Amino acid sequence: MTTTPSASADEPDETLQAASELLRALASPVRLGIVRELSGGGKYVHELVAALGVSQPLVSQHLRVLRTSRIVSARRQARETRYTLTDEHVAHIVLDAIRHVQE
Repeated sequence: MTTTPSASADEPDETLQAASELLRALASPVRLGIVRELSGGGKYVHELVAALGVSQPLVSQHLRVLRTSRIVSARRQARETRYTLTDEHVAHIVLDAIRHVQE
């Protein structure tokens, strides 16, 4: 039996606001795909483009949203930038959501 956190009068508004912002940052099929791809480890933009089948400018635009939300981080390596998840919990949220809709 799993327990579900319940809303309470003691729940800080900041916590709910932060959770809302996280979900808003993930609210795009492309961004969900990026997180799914990064759940297996860091990737370069060209690898994300190939895996997702969308254009490089579109992937870069969505990576910018994810970076601003601190969901992914970027590390320059030579002439390319490698993207990784900053927190594996986000991958669990996304992968669980994908599994849920596949049931």
